[in-house]
Amino acid sequence: MADGKIFAGHAVRRLRRTTGLTQQAMAEALDISASYLNLIERNQRPLTAALMLRLGDRFDLDPRMLTADEPGGGADAMRRRLADPLFADLGIDRAELAEWLAAAPGGAEAFARAFDRLRDAGAGLAEEENGALAAVRRETERWRNHYPDLDAAAEALADELRLGAGDLYGAIVDRLRVKHQLAIRILPVDAMPDRLRRLDLHARQVQLSEMLDPASRTFQAAFQLAQLEARAEIEALVAGAAFGDRVAERLFRRTVTSYFAAGLMMPYGRFLRACEATGYDLELLQRRFGAGFEMVAHRLTTLQRVGARGLPFFMIRIDRAGQASKRYAGASASPLVTAPGRCPLWNVHHAFDRPGEIVRQLVALEDGGRWFTLARTVRSQVRSPQGIRAEFAIGIGVAAEHAAAVVHARGVDLAGAAVPVGMGCRRCTRLDCPQRAEPPIGRALLLNDRERGLTPFVFAGD
Repeated sequence: MADGKIFAGHAVRRLRRTTGLTQQAMAEALDISASYLNLIERNQRPLTAALMLRLGDRFDLDPRMLTADEPGGGADAMRRRLADPLFADLGIDRAELAEWLAAAPGGAEAFARAFDRLRDAGAGLAEEENGALAAVRRETERWRNHYPDLDAAAEALADELRLGAGDLYGAIVDRLRVKHQLAIRILPVDAMPDRLRRLDLHARQVQLSEMLDPASRTFQAAFQLAQLEARAEIEALVAGAAFGDRVAERLFRRTVTSYFAAGLMMPYGRFLRACEATGYDLELLQRRFGAGFEMVAHRLTTLQRVGARGLPFFMIRIDRAGQASKRYAGASASPLVTAPGRCPLWNVHHAFDRPGEIVRQLVALEDGGRWFTLARTVRSQVRSPQGIRAEFAIGIGVAAEHAAAVVHARGVDLAGAAVPVGMGCRRCTRLDCPQRAEPPIGRALLLNDRERGLTPFVFAGD
C-alpha cells in the first residue's frame, strides 16, 4: 500500500484457526491484547513491523502470506465488482464490505471467482478457452507480480557479477563459461531463422540470434543463467502454485525465470533508487540499465518489497486489434488491466499512430478512479519468413494520486479534466458516447424513430 500499512486480517485469522488457537491464546503468544488482535483480524488496525516479526518467529509464518492473497484481490477490487448494475439495489457500503472480507474471506473469494468467470464468459473470454494462461495470470496476480525470494537471489548474483566484469553481459558470458562450461555463440539468422535462443548441450553452447539487440541479448543470456542458478527458488514457486496442468506449469516456470533475468539486469535496490532519483523516467532507466522499454515497463510493476516499495504501476501489452498478450496489475489492482475489455478512447490504442514515441493521458473511470497512463509501441526484432514483424503497444499507468512523482506527468493537471473511458462497450454504462460500438450487457435499448442521438445505441440508465 502507498502508506506502507499492511492490513491482513484475513491471513491472521486463517493462521489462528489453522493452529486451533483462540484469540486470547494467540494474543498472549504475540504479547498483545485480545481486543487488539480482534481489531487486526477485522482490518481495523494494520500490522506493525514488530508484530510481523513476531508472527514469523512464533508461528513460522512466511511474511508473503500476509500480502499475497487478499480475498478477491482486496477491497478495491471487490468494490469494482459490486459496482455492477446487478447489485445496484443492495447498497453495500465500505463498512459492510470490510466486515464481509474480515468475517468470511473464503466466501468473498468464492464470490469473486464466480463473478469473474461469469463476466468473462459473457464477454466471450471464458477461461476454458485458454485455461493455462488464465491459471498463470491468477497466480501472478496472487503474488502481485512480486517474488521476494527471486528478487533477493537476483540482486545477490548481480552484486557478485559486478565484481568480476565491467559490463553485465560480459560477466554473464564469463559465468556461463567458467562455472557451467557453456559458451555463448551468436548465430546468423539463416542458421537459426525461427529461434532467438537455443541451448545445445552437445556443443555446450547457448546460441543466440544475431537479430537480438544488446538489451535482448543480455536478457536471453540472463534467462539461461537463471535456469541454472535459480533453479531452487524457481521450482519452489512452481510447486507452490500446484497447477495440476503441465502447460500452465511450464508457462509459469518461464514467467518466473524471466522475472529473475529482469531482476539480474535491474537489481531491486539499485533500480528503485534510480526510479526515485529520475522521477521514473523510462528513457533514462532504459539507458542506465541497458534494458528495453518493455523490460523497464514490466519491472516497474514489481516494486513491492516490504519496506522498500515503489509506485504501484500496472502494465498491459496489446496489438492493433486490441488483444492483450501481457497484463500485470501488480499492486495497482487497476481495472484497466484486469477488465476483459478496453476502451478505444484510451490512447494506448493511439500509440500505433506515433511509433516509438511516449504518449500520455489522464483518464477517468466510471467508478471514479483516475489514472495517469503512458503508452509506446515496440517492435519485434525478427521477421517471419513472410516478412511479418510483430508490433505492440505497451501501456503503463499509476493512480493519479501518485503521479506527481513521475517526471512524465510534468505539465499535466492531475486534478483537472480527464478523458472518460470504460472497460469496453459491453461493460461501460456511459450515456451518449459517440465511440460506442454496442450497448452494455443488461441494459434495454431505447429506440425512437423521430430522433437520432450521438450513438445508435441509446439504452436505459440506472
